[in-house]
Amino acid sequence: MKFTLGKEERLKSRKLIGRLYTEGKTVKVFPLRMVYLQTEHTSDFPAQVGVSVPKRNFKRAVDRNRIKRLLREAYRKQKFTVYDSVNKPYVFMISYLAKEEWKYADIEKKMSKLLSLFVEEILKDEQE
Repeated sequence: MKFTLGKEERLKSRKLIGRLYTEGKTVKVFPLRMVYLQTEHTSDFPAQVGVSVPKRNFKRAVDRNRIKRLLREAYRKQKFTVYDSVNKPYVFMISYLAKEEWKYADIEKKMSKLLSLFVEEILKDEQE
C-alpha cells in the first residue's frame, strides 16, 4: 500500500458531506472529532476523508490551512490502520476542535488513537 493521499481518497462531494453530517456517527479524541458514515462512494479506495478547521477558532486562513495540512499528513501516515480493517466503503470528516495550534507530534498521536477507536467502533457495529 502506498502512503499517499491522492485525489480519489479525498472527500469532495457536497452531497456526501451533507449526508455525512445528517446521518453520520461520531468518534472523538480531543482535539479531533471524526464523523463517519458507511456508504458507497465513487472511489476505489475503502475510505474517503476530508478535514476541516473552524473559522471561528482560527481567523487567519494561513493558520487554518497549516492545521489542515498537518491533519492530512497525520492521516496519510496512519491510514493503513483503517484500510487493513474495513471491508465496506466509508466516508469520514475529521474536524479540529482545539482553540490553539498543537504540535505535529501531538496531533499524530491523537490521530492514531482516533483511527484505532474508529476501527473498534466499526468492528463493534459489524458484530451487532
